[in-house]
Amino acid sequence: MEAVLQTSSNTATAPAVARIEPAHGQPLLQLQGICKRFLGVTALDGVSLELRRGEVHALCGENGAGKSTLMKVMSGQLQPEEGQIFFKGQATRFGSSRAAEAAGIAMIHQELNLVPHLSVAENIYLAREPRRAFFIDRARLHADARRCLARLGIEIELTAMVRTLSVAQRQMVEIAKALSIDAEVLIMDEPTSSLTESETGQLFKVIAELKRAGVAIVYITHRLDEMARIVDRVTVLRDGRHVSTDDFAATTPDQIVERMVGRALDEKFPPRTSVPTPEVLLSVAGLSRRGAFEGVSFELRRGEILGFSGLMGAGRTEVARAVFGADLPDAGTLRLGAELLHIRSPRDAIRSGIAYLSEDRKGHGLAIDMSVAQNVSLANSAAVASRLGFIRFGEEDAVAQRYIDSLGIRTPSTRQIVRLLSGGNQQKIVIAKWLFRDSRVLFFDEPTRGIDVGAKYAIYKLLDELAALGIGVVLISSELPEILGMTDRVAVFHAGRISAVLETRKTSPEEIMHHASGRSAVTPPLS
Repeated sequence: MEAVLQTSSNTATAPAVARIEPAHGQPLLQLQGICKRFLGVTALDGVSLELRRGEVHALCGENGAGKSTLMKVMSGQLQPEEGQIFFKGQATRFGSSRAAEAAGIAMIHQELNLVPHLSVAENIYLAREPRRAFFIDRARLHADARRCLARLGIEIELTAMVRTLSVAQRQMVEIAKALSIDAEVLIMDEPTSSLTESETGQLFKVIAELKRAGVAIVYITHRLDEMARIVDRVTVLRDGRHVSTDDFAATTPDQIVERMVGRALDEKFPPRTSVPTPEVLLSVAGLSRRGAFEGVSFELRRGEILGFSGLMGAGRTEVARAVFGADLPDAGTLRLGAELLHIRSPRDAIRSGIAYLSEDRKGHGLAIDMSVAQNVSLANSAAVASRLGFIRFGEEDAVAQRYIDSLGIRTPSTRQIVRLLSGGNQQKIVIAKWLFRDSRVLFFDEPTRGIDVGAKYAIYKLLDELAALGIGVVLISSELPEILGMTDRVAVFHAGRISAVLETRKTSPEEIMHHASGRSAVTPPLS
């Protein structure tokens, strides 16, 4: 069953974290018989959970199983229709997230809850800034924020605007923000999804320190290998119901996955049905952007899934954004078939049939407060508009329903607000948007980030189906099993250059890491 597990892409040995036994006795926090419904859809159906002081309690389940809803109830963001909450033995009800934080319950969101135009220090103490009379005490603010970051063992400029930080840096700021309230219950939703192996190791050391201090930690993750390093107990949810709670040492990864999906999942990757043709669909030659990448050349064939692999910061995403016109290169040429492209903006790329699905799907892929139908038609609104330019809502709904059916999007209706759907369904909506645009080249940047094993399989199957239609697919992934399981060839990046282009079926994780770490001086072929 090992094939179903999501494993780290870095083969380096992770720093050891000493296991600390949790305290027993009266639970710190109890949820009993929690029910929550949205527009007639039951998200939680009589779910119970208890947390002990000094334990890491993993919460597992497929996207849509109810994990995020349960955590929002726990942290005061949502109010249950039924059930009770006990904190330190007393019945309570948190009317807001502010009330939960004041009681000592903090949540670190997977989709980061930061203000882009404020500084790092201002985000860490947002709405809790230390004051001197009527003014913010900047010296104390920076001193307190510096201590929070030091606790994580990282250095980030305190005055830097959050919008200028990388995704990994923003994740660490979000963690520091939660630590700043001295929480007794800390909820972590996919906290390592954007972290390197060394940053993950540092986070686990912080978790060990918090356990010693008696903090109860709810840890939501799809990376079962991480659970083995830090988790004491594990609860599985499925379809909004409680399935099981076990000591982690008394169960197995196979059992956890089978409880999550309700069946045995024998394979992580679907069988490949697509076969690349010799025809070159996209040709990139000598692409360079100062400070990001230099001399990047590759070819994408019709019906091919080409992997972009490499360590964080190697230039994979930066090259994709340059091809898409989001960042302009200083040099290089692009051809789609025989046509020389002059892409100066994403609009030019879209018109040429090139699409880019960002790893930050909520920030750059979706209008999360708009409906499913509106998002599907977003990149091709003219196709559902009248001659006078008005949207034909019946046509828009019909288009959305077609993709809901073909992609298996789980939503109550075409008019459901996108932010209320699970991560896997949101990802499918982004894909639907670009399919409706008739894109010929699709760049997928970390498409399964934060998505459970069942939804991943559906995404993988969809990638193969897209390639079988003759679409050229570029899969950017930090997960070596994903690269090896889903691509025809892999372009390995190191320090802003492609260090090798390898046939996937003839390579190995060791060879890819060899090139990714810069231990090879081989000049890769163009194709």
